[in-house]
Amino acid sequence: MTKTTRPNRFQDQPLPTIPDVSDMSSDQGSVILSQHRTHLSTFRTGLSEHRTDLSEYRTDLSTHRTDLSTERTEMSMRRTGMSFQRTRMSAERTLMSVIRTSLSLISFGFTIFQVFEKAKDEGLVTHAAAPRNFGVTLVLLGIIMLLVGIAYHLQFMFGLRQERDAMHAAGLIHAQSKFPPSMTLVTALILLAIGIFAIMSMVFQAGPFG
Repeated sequence: MTKTTRPNRFQDQPLPTIPDVSDMSSDQGSVILSQHRTHLSTFRTGLSEHRTDLSEYRTDLSTHRTDLSTERTEMSMRRTGMSFQRTRMSAERTLMSVIRTSLSLISFGFTIFQVFEKAKDEGLVTHAAAPRNFGVTLVLLGIIMLLVGIAYHLQFMFGLRQERDAMHAAGLIHAQSKFPPSMTLVTALILLAIGIFAIMSMVFQAGPFG
């Protein structure tokens, strides 16, 4: 990082006065005027050196500001890159909420169906069509909700990856970290398969849960 030091304030010196050579001889007057020109030249040199110091100081300040701007840009790029990871994790949490709701619907519907099916087999109830249909409806609702959640998650993640790749190609983010495989999505797919098997067993009385 550039270390800037402000130059000392210029000591304002009076401008050398023009000597009076009217009563002097030409040779003596020429020497006096030559000395006066030397004093003026020294005075101008001092001003020039001070202006040079100020110019160098401004250059150092400009370099320092450029370094700060570079650091802020780097931090902004990293924050933007991390925001993509936070957005991905938020999408994972949303899918987990869908999984919890779908699991509740599927398990509750399957339980209702099995309870009244067993009660009918044991002769405890004579008409179990309404609760059986209600259980099938709950399971079907859970499967549909899970399908919509998976489709939305896949669409959102595809768009997020495209946006991240576009910003990486434009040099706006580093995009060094990779998106890991979504275990939440794998769990949702497994639960979807279980729900499909469950409703097949309930409707057709066949399958692993029949």
